[in-house]
Amino acid sequence: MPKIKPVSDLRNYNEVLKEITVGDPVFLTKNGRGRFAILDIKEYEKNQATIKLLSELMEAEKAVKTGDEWLAEEQVKEDLGV
Repeated sequence: MPKIKPVSDLRNYNEVLKEITVGDPVFLTKNGRGRFAILDIKEYEKNQATIKLLSELMEAEKAVKTGDEWLAEEQVKEDLGV
């Protein structure tokens, strides 16, 4: 179950920070609407790595579809020293 708190609870930020764990962020609301998410730095880094990987996979898929990034067989053999 998500942890949802009003942003005003940050007045006692130590209590809010104690509730944050990897995979279990705290969501803050302002005027009753979702506004912020506080998450563990490990979770943030994992999310950033996932975004980067997905971006690179999308670029690779695009290259495969357009054929722009393909190497000739001879070039592959040359690069491998075969």
